Amino acid sequence: MRSATRVIQVRVAVVSAIQGGEPPRPAAHCRPILADLMRRRSRPSPALRTVVRAGAAGALAAAVAVPLLRRRLRIPAPVTVAACASGPLAVAVLRPRSHKRDVALYAMQMWAFTMVHELPYDDPERLRLRLRSRYPIKIDRAIGFGRLPNARLQRALARLGRVNGIDRFLTWVHWLWFLEPYAALVWILLRHPERFPRAARQLAAVFDLGCVGYFAVPTAPPWWASEQGLTGEEVRRIMVEVGEPTWGKAWPAMYGALGGNPWAAMPSLHFATSVIAAIALSEAGRAEGAAGWSYALTLGFALVYLGEHYVTDLLAGAGLVAAVRRGEPLAEPAVLKVNRGLRRLERLASE
Repeated sequence: MRSATRVIQVRVAVVSAIQGGEPPRPAAHCRPILADLMRRRSRPSPALRTVVRAGAAGALAAAVAVPLLRRRLRIPAPVTVAACASGPLAVAVLRPRSHKRDVALYAMQMWAFTMVHELPYDDPERLRLRLRSRYPIKIDRAIGFGRLPNARLQRALARLGRVNGIDRFLTWVHWLWFLEPYAALVWILLRHPERFPRAARQLAAVFDLGCVGYFAVPTAPPWWASEQGLTGEEVRRIMVEVGEPTWGKAWPAMYGALGGNPWAAMPSLHFATSVIAAIALSEAGRAEGAAGWSYALTLGFALVYLGEHYVTDLLAGAGLVAAVRRGEPLAEPAVLKVNRGLRRLERLASE
C-alpha cells in the first residue's frame, strides 16, 4: 500500500512539472529532521568562494597578459594556448549568466583566437620548414582548367586599369570582413537575442577549428607563392596596391597589424566565418539572410580575385562550416559536461 501511494505521488509530481506547475509540497511534519541545518551547512565557506574567484580572476589576467608577453619572456606556445583558453572559462565563472556575459565570453574567445593564430609565425624559419605551397596550386589549376582562377580573374579585369573601381570596391569588401561577422552577431543580439548563444557558439567553433588547421597544415596564399615564383604565372596582391594610396603613411602600420600570420590561409576563415554568419542571419529572417549571403558570396569572389586565397581555401572553409553545423549534436555531450562543471564553479564563486 505504501509503495502504491509513493508511485502516485511521483506521477503527480512529474505531471505537475511537465505542465509548468510546482509539485505538491510535503506537509510540515513530513520534512526530514534538521533539513534546514543541513542546507545551511551545504553552502560553501567564504574562504572557498574567495579561492574560486581569485583563481578565475588570475586566469582572466593570464589570458590577457601571457600572449602579450610571450615573445619577451619566451613563454612556450602550449602555455600561451592554455592561458588564452582559460579566459572565456574564467568569465563564465566570474559573471552571472546573462546576455552581457555571453558577449564577454565571445569577446574573450576572439581575443584568444587572435593571439593563438599568430603563434606559429613567432618562429618564421621553423614554420617555413613545414610550409605547404604547391598542393593548392595543383588543385586550383585543375579547377581552372590549367590556369589559376586568381590569374584568370586578374587578367580578365586588367584592361580596366592597374587600380580601378572594381579593385577598390572588392578591397573594401575584404577590409569590411574585420567587422562583418561581429556586426551580424550584434544584429542577432539586438533583434533576436534568443538566437545569439547558438550563433556565437558556432562562429567561435569555426574560428577555433580553422586555427587548428593553421597549426596542422600551414599553407601559403597565392600572392606569396607568386612572389616566390611557385605559381608559374603572376598573382598580384591587389589589396596592397589599393591600400598604399588609400591610407598613405598609416598603411605600413595597418598592414603589419593585419598580417600577424601571412601563412594562415587554409582553410579560408574569411569565407567560412562570413558563410556561418549568413546562415545565422538566414535563420533570423529572410531580409537578414539575403544581406548575409550577398556579402559572403561577394567576399568569396573578392578573395580569389585579390589574390588572397585559392578557390581550394574557400572550399575548405565551406567544408569547415558544414562540419561545425553537422557536428554540433555530436559535441553536445562534451559541451554539457563542461557546462555542468562551470555551473558548479559559478555557484561556488557567487554564493
